[in-house]
Amino acid sequence: MAGDRRAVLIAGPTASGKSAHALTLARQSGAPIINADSMQVYSVLRVLTARPGPGDLVAAQHMLYGYVDPSVRFSTGQWAADVGRLLAGELAKAETVIFAGGTGLYFEALTKGFASVPEVPDEVVARIDRQVAALDREGRGRLLAARDPAMARRIREPDPQRVTRALAVLEATGKSLAEYQQADQPALLQGFEIEKYVIDPGREISNERIARRFKAMLEEGAVEEVRDLLARNLDPSLPAMKAIGVREIALWLEGKMSAGEVVERTIIATRQYAKRQRTWFRNRMGDWTWISG
Repeated sequence: MAGDRRAVLIAGPTASGKSAHALTLARQSGAPIINADSMQVYSVLRVLTARPGPGDLVAAQHMLYGYVDPSVRFSTGQWAADVGRLLAGELAKAETVIFAGGTGLYFEALTKGFASVPEVPDEVVARIDRQVAALDREGRGRLLAARDPAMARRIREPDPQRVTRALAVLEATGKSLAEYQQADQPALLQGFEIEKYVIDPGREISNERIARRFKAMLEEGAVEEVRDLLARNLDPSLPAMKAIGVREIALWLEGKMSAGEVVERTIIATRQYAKRQRTWFRNRMGDWTWISG
């Protein structure tokens, strides 16, 4: 029956404290925490993507963290399928489940449903990614408007990832991603009693946390993680290769950037990312309960 099962959704920009909130709730309720962050699915960069540490894993059950190889171009659809299998299988009798992360599309898949889009060949995505990477914001907007006007009207901020996704789907399927998104898809949490929270301590506190956290990451093994990742010689267009800090640390390892520049540029990039997340949440999750972290 509807409402027999409970889901607590905890979203927030990077370094907002959402993982700590989820862990506190999990300890109190015994509920599992399911990852809702597109970078934390990968089996590399535990430190650099702020995945739960060994102590957290002992304190509460964590699921869908670090289970995807970095050579995989993992999609929201694949994550949604994995969540669906969990809810119908291993967690079928769980009274409460907790989702925590910073990927807005994952939360929309949970609450609004997700369009079923055919898999796009990696070579198509890589080729489009190279085209988009060479463009600035205005260039990306013009390219998308010229090739896929329907998606250009849907995407407020033509960031590289969304533009690449839209153009790759168009080339691979001959149909606009907008057509797939218009199709009715059931929400993954249909029938659940849902509590929805956005943790946001505000820009000033967030910026301080980001700076402090990245410096700690360097001390805890982030450089070694990136070195191991680079040793695999993966396609640079893969999502795991675009994790914030990978490019900067790689340049330092190549002797092309100083340690100080790595810290400065990565902190700036992370703060910019947090700002984009915050804007997305405000636009799409305005009706959620907002909590200062």
